[in-house]
Amino acid sequence: MKLLFATRSPGKQAEARRLLESAGIEVVFPDQAGVYPTQEEDRLELHDSFAANARAKAEYFAKQTGLPTVADDSGLEVFSLGGEPGVRSRRWAGAEGTEAQVTAANNAFLLKRLRGAPEARRRARYRCVLVLYRTPKGFPETFDGTCNGRIAEEPRGSGGFGYDPLFLSDDLDKTFGEATAEEKDAVSHRGRAIALLREALAPPTPPPPQP
Repeated sequence: MKLLFATRSPGKQAEARRLLESAGIEVVFPDQAGVYPTQEEDRLELHDSFAANARAKAEYFAKQTGLPTVADDSGLEVFSLGGEPGVRSRRWAGAEGTEAQVTAANNAFLLKRLRGAPEARRRARYRCVLVLYRTPKGFPETFDGTCNGRIAEEPRGSGGFGYDPLFLSDDLDKTFGEATAEEKDAVSHRGRAIALLREALAPPTPPPPQP
């Protein structure tokens, strides 16, 4: 099947390809489907929850393309900061510029907020919510994935994207920036949410033959 994954993030696109194409799903992204950025699209992620943002994006792109569409909203939640940056993860520091500049500003802001904090106050989790519309007028299906860890005192590794060099995974005992793509996919919030999506999209198992 062909599935529109409604993201323009290069990092998320790479993960979606790895995790979905191995299941025989043809993944396309907005530009490939002929949907280019607009001001209306910029207003889709103004909600106060991952689920609401993901649903708004999935519904919008499904209507634009007519394709089965899944949208992701995800981010980092630091418990001692009341769940921040949460849905504001992408532009938490308020910086403008290239993706690399915005990411650097976000990571620097996170380190500043946690400077001198003991390990107990550095606990965090990544969360990903996916919303699927099989048809533009279909019922939204939701898939939620989380992974726990803590925030390192300085960046470690150059892999991944976003806050990955600061996120010390409980499962891996290393940051996502230090992990291989395969290691991260196996335990990440997006990997876990997409695993549930893959199950939902899998063809039904045929009944056993009658004796």
